[in-house]
Amino acid sequence: MTRTALYSGSFDPMTNGHLDILRQGLDVFDRIVVAIGVHAEKRAMFSFAERQQMIGAVLEREGFAERVRVVSFGGLVVDAARDEGASAILRGLRNDKDLAYEAEMAGMNGAMAPEIRTVFMVASPGVGHITATLVRQIASMKGDVAPFVPAAVLARINEKTGLA
Repeated sequence: MTRTALYSGSFDPMTNGHLDILRQGLDVFDRIVVAIGVHAEKRAMFSFAERQQMIGAVLEREGFAERVRVVSFGGLVVDAARDEGASAILRGLRNDKDLAYEAEMAGMNGAMAPEIRTVFMVASPGVGHITATLVRQIASMKGDVAPFVPAAVLARINEKTGLA
């Protein structure tokens, strides 16, 4: 039986923190579905197609593209997990603030879909401070985001912000 987890988020852009959680998840699960939340009312730096391409490039470079699939979703995470045949939702924790929020979400998701577990992975040392929001803010002000994102993502950010 294949153990599949759904790893949801905006991934706008994918950060080294996201990659850390993905690597940890692949130590536990056979397959991970990266589910990019796409919401019309939310203004993104990158389109879904751009995010999908960047994540695909990172997966290829890391050597685990065959175990990870990238999809979009616009509704409930538990519905996306069911649609993908996932038995778990993978979530990353950076700090106690994340834990409080994610524990509430896990409780709600568990009430809606008790057959789907939420699995938390704690960020590795050195990436717990990274957020996609801060990366977007730094990039928009022409700052160097190289320490916070994979190389394939950095190239796209630099193109988008005119630093390339």
